[in-house]
Amino acid sequence: MTDQAVEPKDGLKGSQFLGRSRELKELRADIERAGLDTIAGRKAPRARVLLIAGRPGSGRTALAEELLGKVAADYPDGILRTRLTAPDGTRVPTERTARELLDALSLPAPPGESEDDLAERLREGLSVRRAVLFLDDAADAEQVDPLLPETPDCLVVAVSEGPLTGIPDVRPCTLGGLDTKSALELLGRYTGSVRITVDPRSAESLVEVCGAQPAALTLAGGWLAVRPKEAVADLAKQLHEEADGGPALARVFQLAYASLPVPAARILRYLSLAPEGHVDPHTASALAGCSVSAAQTTLDDFTLLGLVRRVGSELPQYEVPGCLMPLLRGLTETHDRPGEVQLARARMLERTVRLLQSCHAVTEPDGSPARKKLAGLPRALRFPGPAAGAEWLRVRRPALLASARLAVADGDLDTLARRLMAALTRALVAHVGTEAAAPDLYGIHRLVLDVAERRNLPREKAAALLNLADLDARTGRTREALTRYRAALDAGREAKDPYATGRAMESVGGAYQELGDWHRAADWYGRALAQRLTRGERADAARLHGRIGSVSTYAGRYGDALRSWRSAVAGYRKEGDVAAQARALSEVARVQEYAGRPEESLQTCQEAVEWARQAKDVRLQAALQLRLADTLDRLGDPAAAKLHRGAAERMLGDELPNEGKSQGDEVEALRNP
Repeated sequence: MTDQAVEPKDGLKGSQFLGRSRELKELRADIERAGLDTIAGRKAPRARVLLIAGRPGSGRTALAEELLGKVAADYPDGILRTRLTAPDGTRVPTERTARELLDALSLPAPPGESEDDLAERLREGLSVRRAVLFLDDAADAEQVDPLLPETPDCLVVAVSEGPLTGIPDVRPCTLGGLDTKSALELLGRYTGSVRITVDPRSAESLVEVCGAQPAALTLAGGWLAVRPKEAVADLAKQLHEEADGGPALARVFQLAYASLPVPAARILRYLSLAPEGHVDPHTASALAGCSVSAAQTTLDDFTLLGLVRRVGSELPQYEVPGCLMPLLRGLTETHDRPGEVQLARARMLERTVRLLQSCHAVTEPDGSPARKKLAGLPRALRFPGPAAGAEWLRVRRPALLASARLAVADGDLDTLARRLMAALTRALVAHVGTEAAAPDLYGIHRLVLDVAERRNLPREKAAALLNLADLDARTGRTREALTRYRAALDAGREAKDPYATGRAMESVGGAYQELGDWHRAADWYGRALAQRLTRGERADAARLHGRIGSVSTYAGRYGDALRSWRSAVAGYRKEGDVAAQARALSEVARVQEYAGRPEESLQTCQEAVEWARQAKDVRLQAALQLRLADTLDRLGDPAAAKLHRGAAERMLGDELPNEGKSQGDEVEALRNP
């Protein structure tokens, strides 16, 4: 988000940046300036930090962007942008910032990883690159320091309201107002040059009363642009008469606000509730309780007035300048009752939930219940196809995640917050996939956990803990996963939820198995098995027999392993699951071979081949043929072994003309199924 946005008059294109030539020259010179380490004869350990300091509305971000455009060619690995303070004034956690930057670098950012580890990953990633890191709206040095690249080949450009005390060798470039010539040109872009040249003294007076601040001049120019018969002198006089009304930006904004029709003024006030200051017509429509088309028309009018900015996107997207957010919040507190504001928030969340449900439903097959429900929604809430839904989700993703965070932080809209998070999870999984969406899902599950703990909802707490633990386990944080699985078990027991308790017990066993603690793994699998048997869940019981058989095999307790796998075979036979029965028999054969009983293993393996054939599982048949071949080799029958090996290769040849892999590679990969 930039602090200066100009709508060029008559559709003019090109750079809209004005003035600041002295500041640009100083900043560019500061890049090459010898630092304290260089003067002391040491190599600079970190990137040079350029600080642009100024109040919101001073054009500080616009200056930073202009600088970045001029130095971009010197940094072939590109420019990374992030904002360290949200529009509502809250600090963005380092974890979220580092994750976004790692994603921009296409580097791994495992879900749930600590902010220290993520920041370290970011520094390591930047250490081998020549890039620019742009940190907008930094609150203090504590936000900036963990992100600084540990290489002088990178450059950091930070924007802040004040100095970054604590970061060495940083000289701030402090911004005041624009020079008079540039300020007049900025006004002229809205009003046209004639209205400036016919009364230059009044124009200069207007610049003076606006403090030559780009944001104030933008609002003044927008006010004049929609009033072609108003003289510049009239506006300057009005603002001079309000000289005791606070800072220049607040006075010009109040004048622009006062000129709005009542419905438009209400929409503008409620934009302060938009997540992360990102607005689309649906958000504005829901907040104000008007039609989507009326909301878009109003947003376009606001753009002409300089009150919002259009964001480059295939979808209509707008953002509220950060310098205006405190003023909008002040108006909302003054003009709107708390109940009205809460109702507007609820309407926005409800609209978001319905859009997410539509976004998910469009991925479902034709004729499915979800598609039938989708057909009954108003046209404005429907997506024409999966591609349109995916594009909307991609563009609105930051705002959607911010909506979830704000809904949970609110505390009074937990029911809507829970629906929103459930709908967002389904939409992300449908369009992005569980693996790619894992970092976002981790954050959502943590929010669900917050609500569940606040509202004392043990069932939801157990579900959130299980989901978080699964993501921990998937990214190698097994001990963290184990702690969460145990907590999920406690919550499941409190909720008297047999599914949650059974899954938690099995997952605890899986975590111990991953840690190599075979005894505890078998014990917890046994507890889960007892519950499944009590409930008559035979398929799950058969699977757990197999898991006990696996850990018993790892522990070298082959007798226990054989009993467990045979119980699994019997269970799958009762369920009529032929393929699972074949796989379980193959494991029986494996354990028999480990136990030094090759003849029995050969016989069991042949039986498994027959069941795999009935199941039409060609890959399993091939794997079993290879095991037969290996067993026959050990029994001293190479001719028979060759026949089975050839049969496996023929099966793979029919089944898997695999790109990039030879048939021999496939055979080797299947040798231990």
